[in-house]
Amino acid sequence: MIKITNTVKHLIIINVLFYVTTLILKDDFFHIMAMHYMENPQFKPWQIFTHMFMHGSEMHILFNMLGLWMFGSAVEQMLGRNKFLILYFGAGIGAVLFSAGIDHFQFNAIYNKLLHAGLSIDEIQLMLNNGEYNTQILTYVTKEDLGILYTKYRTALVGASGALYGIIVAFGVLMPRAKMGLLFLPIMIEARIFIPLLLLYDISFGVFRVSSNIGHFAHVGGAITGFILIWYLKKYQFKR
Repeated sequence: MIKITNTVKHLIIINVLFYVTTLILKDDFFHIMAMHYMENPQFKPWQIFTHMFMHGSEMHILFNMLGLWMFGSAVEQMLGRNKFLILYFGAGIGAVLFSAGIDHFQFNAIYNKLLHAGLSIDEIQLMLNNGEYNTQILTYVTKEDLGILYTKYRTALVGASGALYGIIVAFGVLMPRAKMGLLFLPIMIEARIFIPLLLLYDISFGVFRVSSNIGHFAHVGGAITGFILIWYLKKYQFKR
């Protein structure tokens, strides 16, 4: 059985406390702490940090905390507390910024189409607020485009998944031949093979928008940031 390390244990406790607080205070607390689209009035700068302690369901927090316990404890044992925290929070912030950048690009592309169609900024804002629109604009944009625009603007990003992906990538860099697998598949694959396949899945599902309720690009952003950080931390540790 994997022994849980102190830092991982404290992070799990904080995540559980945030989730319990969300159950008690509901939307009031959720919308203050979850990461909103940066053009949405509900966005606050601290959400870049606090979103990684928020979760949308029992299964969401269960799987994230299980992953944090399994991979985080091993990585913390190898890096130590301080480097582990840099990796964890760095990957979490990198994940949300990467995802926000993708969202901004996609949102602006559709937003500009509406401007070129003759809609005013106020008309677009009204549409974003209530989800209603004049069907005449479908000459210039598709229903899918409008759905993406509305979803990007209204959906909040939550979860420790981005930080966890950074930890998983670090685990793969530090222990490339360690066997990894999914809970519902009895197949174990070396980390150096499993992790690229996992990222390919997220990139594919993100590009083709297969699962709109999963932040696939946040996962990719966390993985990229985690790889950069573990490369630097490993190199620095070697020099020491």
